[in-house]
Amino acid sequence: MDETYSYLMQILKKPSFTETFVDILLCAVPIWLAVMIGLLIGWSWRPRWTGLIYLGFRSKLRFLWTAPPGFGARRLWLAFTALSAFSVCRTVWSRRDTSANKSANGSAPTQLAPLEESPQSDETGASDNTTVREEIVTENDLEHLLQLLEVGNASREWQSMMDKTTPNMSYQAWRHEPQTGPVIYRSRSVFEDATPDIVRDFFWDDEFRPKWDFMLAKFRTLEEDTQTGTMIVQWRKKFPFFCSDREYIIGRRIWESGNKYYCVTKGVPYPALPKRDKPRRVELYFSSWVIRAVESRKGDGQPTACEVSLVHYEDMGIPKDVAKLGVRHGMWGAVKKLHSGLRAYQTGRKSDSSLSRIAQMARITTVLDMDSTESSTSDEDRSRAMGYARRQRDNLRVDWKWVVVGGVALACGLHTGVIGKALLAGAGQRLARR
Repeated sequence: MDETYSYLMQILKKPSFTETFVDILLCAVPIWLAVMIGLLIGWSWRPRWTGLIYLGFRSKLRFLWTAPPGFGARRLWLAFTALSAFSVCRTVWSRRDTSANKSANGSAPTQLAPLEESPQSDETGASDNTTVREEIVTENDLEHLLQLLEVGNASREWQSMMDKTTPNMSYQAWRHEPQTGPVIYRSRSVFEDATPDIVRDFFWDDEFRPKWDFMLAKFRTLEEDTQTGTMIVQWRKKFPFFCSDREYIIGRRIWESGNKYYCVTKGVPYPALPKRDKPRRVELYFSSWVIRAVESRKGDGQPTACEVSLVHYEDMGIPKDVAKLGVRHGMWGAVKKLHSGLRAYQTGRKSDSSLSRIAQMARITTVLDMDSTESSTSDEDRSRAMGYARRQRDNLRVDWKWVVVGGVALACGLHTGVIGKALLAGAGQRLARR
């Protein structure tokens, strides 16, 4: 009995079990919601004669309704009602505490105002100190970005997640799961008929971002440096109903080398804004990308397309398996919204040449000579990439002798009728391995 219990606990602790359970839950919730809506509509449009039948069976139903044992419908309904009431009371209490904090903050002129008190498009920021510290975003962060973009790095294996193509865009995504820390995501997007300058301004423009990134609820600029283009911004993002909102304090900066832009954004400390319980602050955050012009798929040999190589990871404070599942289910939808936003941004820039303050800051870059650095490491990167491709090819190589053995075993199984039992045993072993 103890061995069976321990074996069951090992299966429940598997990350794949959690992913499978959440997948089933995500599929079951819409179905049951549709069933409840159908029952509500059917009950509201029921014929009058059904009331007589209900009166006839009311005594029997009353016995089932008041039955003490078990987890019946009444207990389930009361449990959900209690949870809903608790959630409403907690929301009202948190709003009361927030209003009290606002009044307290208003009486202290030296403390930075919370994000809720500032307008959504506050470009000047609320801090008197508009000079960003030079060590907020440095070349070490740029080097970290380039290291994560190395495809042939033997110490970092990337798992393919997505490879989709539309008439005017292509998108590829990978992920790497380190032993410690959050999952690292890498993607490559190619936008047809787009320039690096437009894409650079599009990703930097927080005023336009809420039109395509619906998770961004509020934002403001805290500090900026007109010499290097370094900025510190504050974001507040909306999360699903089972999570509270998240707050981000982001330092960002752009380097330029030739026809490439290296955009680095990361979470930075900001003592002027102390952490609060709600919204929860995400401290570990790194989202950076490289923008460059590439040859179009039209085959004309012209660099009229724009490539964006992105690296992103963050610790949102939720279980890793749940975060992976959310990213996997919402990735393509987010990419389509991003692409629609980019095309809308292009159209708006053609009709209106004025730039927002944040987009103007994107044009202040730090010029670097990256060509010599890239040429000195090109041979090493090429050898790493060739080794990585060779390992991938070896993994995909087919050993035909096992195909023959498997065909013979399948024929014997079909003849003897043991295929069903073998499939059942194999499914159990596969679940145990996962």
